[in-house]
Amino acid sequence: MTRDELIARTRQLVDEGDRLRANPSLASLQMWLQRSDDLLATAWGSMDRYHLAWLMVGKPKAIVRGRPMTPGEEAAYVREVAEQKTAALRMSLDAVERQGMPFVGETGGVGPGPSAIDRPPGRSGLPPDPALAERLAEARRLADAHLDHDVPRAPRPEKMQR
Repeated sequence: MTRDELIARTRQLVDEGDRLRANPSLASLQMWLQRSDDLLATAWGSMDRYHLAWLMVGKPKAIVRGRPMTPGEEAAYVREVAEQKTAALRMSLDAVERQGMPFVGETGGVGPGPSAIDRPPGRSGLPPDPALAERLAEARRLADAHLDHDVPRAPRPEKMQR
C-alpha cells in the first residue's frame, strides 16, 4: 500500500466514522470497524488486546448485559465506539501524513518529498552535514580512549574470588 492510498483510505474511514456518529447504525458500525481494523493492521500491524484496551475502542462506559439494547442505548453505543475508533484513525492519519512516519505496509508512493525506502541505508531524512564525518571520527576516537571502562579497577579480596 502506498502512503497516498493509506491517507485516502484513512480519510474516507474518518468521514464514515463522523457519519456514523451523526446517523448511528449497529450493522454499519460493525462493517466500518472491520474495514478500519483491516486498514490499521495493514499499515501498523495487528493490535493485541492490550493496545485495544489502551485505546478503549469498543469498550463503552455503560455496557448493557443480559438483554437487548434499546434503540437509544444502541445509538449511544454506536456513537461512542465510532468516536473512539475515529480518534484512533485520526492519530494514524496524523502519523502518516503530518509526521511522515514509516508504516508496515508501505510500498512506496510517498506524497510530498522523496520516499524513505528510496534512500540509501542510514540516510533516512538526515540533512546533509559536511562536518558530520569529522565529528563522527572524533566521537569514535573519544570512545576508543574509554574501552577499558568495564575492567575492574580495584583488586578483589581473595574471599570474593571464589
